[in-house]
Amino acid sequence: MTAADALAAWIAADPDPVTRAELAALPAEEVAERFRGPLTFGTAGLRGPVRAGPNGMNVAVVVRATAGLAAWLTERGQGGGTVVVGRDARHGSAEFARAAAEVLAAAGFRVVFLPRPLPTPVVAFAVRRLGAVGGVQITASHNPAQDNGYKVYLSGGAQLVSPADREIEARIAAAAPAADIPRTPVTPSGDELVEAYLDRVGGLPTGERRDIRIALTALHGVGGATATAALARAGFNDVHTVTAQHDPDPDFPSVSFPNPEEPGATDALLDLARSVGADLAIALDPDADRCALGVPTPDGWRMLRGDETGVLLGNQILASSPPGALVATTIVSSTLLNELAAARGARSARTLTGFKWLTRAGDGLVYAYEEAIGHCVDPDHVRDKDGISAAVVAADLVARLAADGRTLLDVLDDLAVEFGLHAGDQVSLRVTLPADLTALTDRLRADLPTELAGEPVTVDDLLDLPEPRRTDALVFEGRSIRVVVRPSGTEPKLKCYLEVVEPVAGRDDLGPARSRARERLDHLRAFAETL
Repeated sequence: MTAADALAAWIAADPDPVTRAELAALPAEEVAERFRGPLTFGTAGLRGPVRAGPNGMNVAVVVRATAGLAAWLTERGQGGGTVVVGRDARHGSAEFARAAAEVLAAAGFRVVFLPRPLPTPVVAFAVRRLGAVGGVQITASHNPAQDNGYKVYLSGGAQLVSPADREIEARIAAAAPAADIPRTPVTPSGDELVEAYLDRVGGLPTGERRDIRIALTALHGVGGATATAALARAGFNDVHTVTAQHDPDPDFPSVSFPNPEEPGATDALLDLARSVGADLAIALDPDADRCALGVPTPDGWRMLRGDETGVLLGNQILASSPPGALVATTIVSSTLLNELAAARGARSARTLTGFKWLTRAGDGLVYAYEEAIGHCVDPDHVRDKDGISAAVVAADLVARLAADGRTLLDVLDDLAVEFGLHAGDQVSLRVTLPADLTALTDRLRADLPTELAGEPVTVDDLLDLPEPRRTDALVFEGRSIRVVVRPSGTEPKLKCYLEVVEPVAGRDDLGPARSRARERLDHLRAFAETL
């Protein structure tokens, strides 16, 4: 089929007149970009720019993706089962979610179509609560405003993993043209599942104190109303929100990138926390599956790193967990949680990046986190990262500590004295084309360093591992340093994760240990920035 034939066939089968007209008006070079290949399953589904053609997020792509998913589920004896469909408030989300729900209904599934834009964790919760055979959330999480996505959950409420993703892609490729795929209207559900989720999250705190002040931002996403309701149900009523960022806005007007990890994204939150005298600052990403914490320090407010929040929540949860409980983190996260677990009589696991692996780490899982501010604090009910339940558990921890005149920073100091100071940093190298990422990693593999920051290192190339553990990552390890280099699974970036461990000879040595760690991190950062 010629390029002209492919274009004509796609336009003829596109059920959306807006994207049909968009494709028809494109110059030839842009048409070639739209047809260079279909969107493929990445971290948990499809993600890409909202635009016409097979290489974008649009109604035609969503219809064919859902037909492929329906066929795959049916082949596995799950036809006619329940599937939950939800959405965020991005451009196109309402149309895409309705299209997905209608295709599933026409294919014979019982569709629970959530009533309005809601956080991604509500879908993960609903799949597990209802015993559904699958779930679809239309979201691009913390991607830029021009993107949208199609996230898939399997039975049990966890994200899909290989080989399911490749198998579903094959069913999508075999699907009929979008205009020929049947669709049946679906009535949205009521608020029963949202209320059940709020009840569960509201019951997570185990402490008695609630008298803390919280500052919160939803970064123009869908988490604001649900998060404040969850905190209120847990008893935390002194919550101040960044008004300009509270309601959903698909253009994310006040931030360059709607990700709490990006420089400047939490400036308004920290200003609010300072002005109201808050005890804790909470930033959610746009679909509220990630949570970043901000704390007051003698030098002003700052955001905690994901690894800092991870060990704080892990320590809190292990304190009330049975012996032998399992905690998990990923290969790019700090090693501190593993050391903490061993000292607390618990088990630990390290997985590949992504919650599709973390929530499958093993039996007895009580907590999992990844350094990219993702936390699973209630895996029995939400088998994915959940920024709202993490926020409630963090508020409980801060309130408990405040009752004793202590803070999160005091606990981090305690852990540094007990296990050594685990200091981390990250360097991200943004690229334009996927080929640029390949060139960077190829160049590094061709000239692997044997020493970093003055310390001999060994290297593990995780491309050499068998499936499913095989991944594009290099892990450099020395006696007290660790560097992981890998392409991002969701953004056009090469990410370098840095960690140094400094022994601490008592609390008086914390300041000097931090200085030593900063110096060594500077050496690792220089290495990463010259890749």
